[in-house]
Amino acid sequence: MAKRTKSAIKRAAVAERNRQRNVAVKSEVKTRFRRVRESVLGSADAPVTEEAIRTAISTIDVAVRKGIMHPNTAARRKSRLMKFVNDRRF
Repeated sequence: MAKRTKSAIKRAAVAERNRQRNVAVKSEVKTRFRRVRESVLGSADAPVTEEAIRTAISTIDVAVRKGIMHPNTAARRKSRLMKFVNDRRF
């Protein structure tokens, strides 16, 4: 059974808050990626696509700065995103 000391209970509460924040940030990254895919596949409106790409990459960089995503994972995901966009742009 888990420890029920005062400090253990506090640490469990902190861990739960951090987990919820991490889930929210990861969900935001996925949403931004989905919006890029929709803007690329849905219409040929370049400014909308450029803005969506910038926002998605910025969101990934925020996740790395907060320590939620590993830098190599972020680099891989940005690379795949740009490959997706460039393969379907022309």
